[in-house]
Amino acid sequence: MSAFQLAQLNVATPLEALDSPRLADFVANLDRINRLAEQSPGFAWRLVGDAVDAKGEHPLGRNVIATMSVWDSLEALQAFAFRSGHADIMKRRREWFAKMTDAYVVLWWVPRGHRPDVTEGAERLALLRSLGPTAKAFTFRDAFPAPDAGPAGKAGAIGESCPA
Repeated sequence: MSAFQLAQLNVATPLEALDSPRLADFVANLDRINRLAEQSPGFAWRLVGDAVDAKGEHPLGRNVIATMSVWDSLEALQAFAFRSGHADIMKRRREWFAKMTDAYVVLWWVPRGHRPDVTEGAERLALLRSLGPTAKAFTFRDAFPAPDAGPAGKAGAIGESCPA
């Protein structure tokens, strides 16, 4: 078993307020999709509540919503993200969220048991946006193995792109 788990941050900017009729289907499915994640093999933890840091600030921007979770492996996160009911909801992303011109999903390895905060996630997303995929901040398409998985290097073949 690896001494590391995979953290992920996913951000989006809603086209309207979360209580608007336009986002009603998205909001109506949140609890179901969160339960699906929590019941998925390899799920370890997810951020519950608003994406506010310890100082009460929104490090991702006031209009940005975020999900953050930790998984036992890249494969476990891929199964949830791309091969469960989550994928069907995310195919509708353009109905609810502004098109992102920058990276909106970042992955990184954390020591087993570590629970990242939103500030850490925002820093990893900024790193990905500024440097592209590295072992410290990467994407499904350009994934890196856990630090204890053997020789360091890119493991692009294990990545998968988001269908949304």
